[in-house]
Amino acid sequence: MILGMSLSTFTTLHVVLSLIGIASGVVCLFAMTGSRLPAGLTMTFLLTTVATSVTGFFFPNLKIGPPVIFGVVSLVVLTPVLLALYQYRLAGPWRWIYIAGAAFALWLNSVVGVVQAFQKLAFLKPLAPTQSEPPFLVAQVVVLAIIVGLTVLALKRFHPATV
Repeated sequence: MILGMSLSTFTTLHVVLSLIGIASGVVCLFAMTGSRLPAGLTMTFLLTTVATSVTGFFFPNLKIGPPVIFGVVSLVVLTPVLLALYQYRLAGPWRWIYIAGAAFALWLNSVVGVVQAFQKLAFLKPLAPTQSEPPFLVAQVVVLAIIVGLTVLALKRFHPATV
């Protein structure tokens, strides 16, 4: 039992939070390329991304490794992102700190999503059983390219008057 839930239920909650975080993060990053910041969706992205990292620490037999490192890095990155948006209202350098940090947090969550997809989805697992095969590497590069591309556009185009 984890937080009153079976391991299976808790895992499902963790995965759902992660998928909501990724989906809402992509939409938010895309919106920033049009100089928009959808408040509700942005809050959804930030809350579910923080919750994904936090819930990751509750799994049993947690060892220091990539999942823990990604969770810690994500929370460290999200701290100035939250400050930039809610304390400093994206003024001055806080605009690019927010964009870059939010995009980096999205990328971290997406990297884990790709890893999990290749480990758990029956149609992907045979394509990259050791996760060093070309299909896995291509998927990771495509995710990185999309996020970097959207981030560059957001850095150029996102100039909110006030938040």
